[in-house]
Amino acid sequence: MPDETRYAEATDGTPSPRTAVVIPAAGRGVRLGRGAPKALRPLGGTPMLVHAVRAVARARTVSLVVVVAPPDGAAAVRTLLDEHPLPQSAGDTEVIVVTGGGTRQESVARGLAALPGDIDTVLVHDAARPLVPVETVEAVVAAVRAGAPAVVPALPVADTVKQIAPGAPAGEPEPVTATPERSLLRAVQTPQGFDRTILAKAHADAPREGEGATDDAGLVERLGVPVVLVPGHEEAFKVTRPLDLVLAEAVLARRRVTDGF
Repeated sequence: MPDETRYAEATDGTPSPRTAVVIPAAGRGVRLGRGAPKALRPLGGTPMLVHAVRAVARARTVSLVVVVAPPDGAAAVRTLLDEHPLPQSAGDTEVIVVTGGGTRQESVARGLAALPGDIDTVLVHDAARPLVPVETVEAVVAAVRAGAPAVVPALPVADTVKQIAPGAPAGEPEPVTATPERSLLRAVQTPQGFDRTILAKAHADAPREGEGATDDAGLVERLGVPVVLVPGHEEAFKVTRPLDLVLAEAVLARRRVTDGF
């Protein structure tokens, strides 16, 4: 439990509500090839997970980061984070590690369960988006604080998108059934921000069968709760394939030269 002297008090003497970020990092990331889990792959000599934690911790509105580790790797992740402490720009942000589940949905739910009672705004961020700018994190928090129950950063879709018929064998030609209007489509990113009560209910009501949800905003949509978008950032892309890692290395190298990152 965080030290209650570390955050400001409201005018009536009660602790001010705080913002936490849950980072599910229990996946294997098979599309990057064999080796360490995706979140632990090095980027510029530092594991992606460390970059992701530092990125969200730099936001002045974030006071707690919950990293959800692989079921058999919580101790190793804790050691890793201790070996790569937060920069001074992160202030007094606390980082805790909890054990994840078999799916992303279960891991996020475990992260939510670990939050102290004074957290009222929750962000969920992909460990595989290690370069999200602090401005994007702050924009999501600000939108939730302004009254939006669920907020997602997103970018316009650059490519034309085709909808196909279900059930086509892998590798075979796929019949096209529709071409959605590109101007009405958005590619979503993280962190996704939520009113804590709403996100907790969305997870409590979500079905448990199958591989689970990969998008927390989608769970909130099932409740009939409105979700709004704020502008995302091109550097908040997800590192999923080897080419993404090459691009991330290039972005990080540029930041180190221009920003002293």
